[in-house]
Amino acid sequence: MNPIRAAVIGAQGRMGTQAVNAINEAEGLELVAALGRGDSLDSLLEHEVDVAVELTVPASTEDNVRFLVEHDIDTVVGTTGWNAERLDRLRDLLGTHPDTGVLIAPNFSIGAVLAMHFAEVAAKYFDSAEVVEIHHPRKLDAPSGTAVHTAQRIAAARSAAGLPPVPDATELDPDGARGAVIDGIHVHAIRQLGMTASEEIHFGTSGEALTIRTDSFSTSAFMPGIITAVRAIGDTRGLVHGLENLLDL
Repeated sequence: MNPIRAAVIGAQGRMGTQAVNAINEAEGLELVAALGRGDSLDSLLEHEVDVAVELTVPASTEDNVRFLVEHDIDTVVGTTGWNAERLDRLRDLLGTHPDTGVLIAPNFSIGAVLAMHFAEVAAKYFDSAEVVEIHHPRKLDAPSGTAVHTAQRIAAARSAAGLPPVPDATELDPDGARGAVIDGIHVHAIRQLGMTASEEIHFGTSGEALTIRTDSFSTSAFMPGIITAVRAIGDTRGLVHGLENLLDL
């Protein structure tokens, strides 16, 4: 069987550098292109790329993915900043390229994916739910894509179970101490030197509480998820939102 011909866009960044090394070491994958800032995406067309891994910045990711889809290149996206409007535009574009698959992954950490899954399972059993995410201060967006995705999944599970809104008597919060609100779930973002990525998911009901926490201490934690996605995306079509959809959960 021929190896999967992979490219990394954003290859000089922290995640991109790790992804280049991981692909080079992975069985059944061949790195055929590694693009940094200023490199033209047109060069990908010369390398007959099967799968592109997009690891750039929120300001660039949508244009990059549009180029890849328009050239029928399956894509694994680890860049955050994909809000509902961007996802809708991507779905519309993929509708005109029915043989192409794109994974938008808020997090490639297997631990984080499992934490979100466990949170979705737990959500219907608790009255209260909030999310706290902690990242390094170089991160450009807040709250993190992982925290947004977690809150959305908790909210959907609560809605399916017929639960009422999370109890909260706050009437005055001029400084925003209660954080962002994603589908009715409060999300708090901390930016702290010394951290890579952490998430705490807090649940509570009368007499008990449950906390689910996941920590990533290095960007190397994200590489098994990226390799899994590169191997699997060729068997998908359209938009896949979340690595959990490619795992046996």
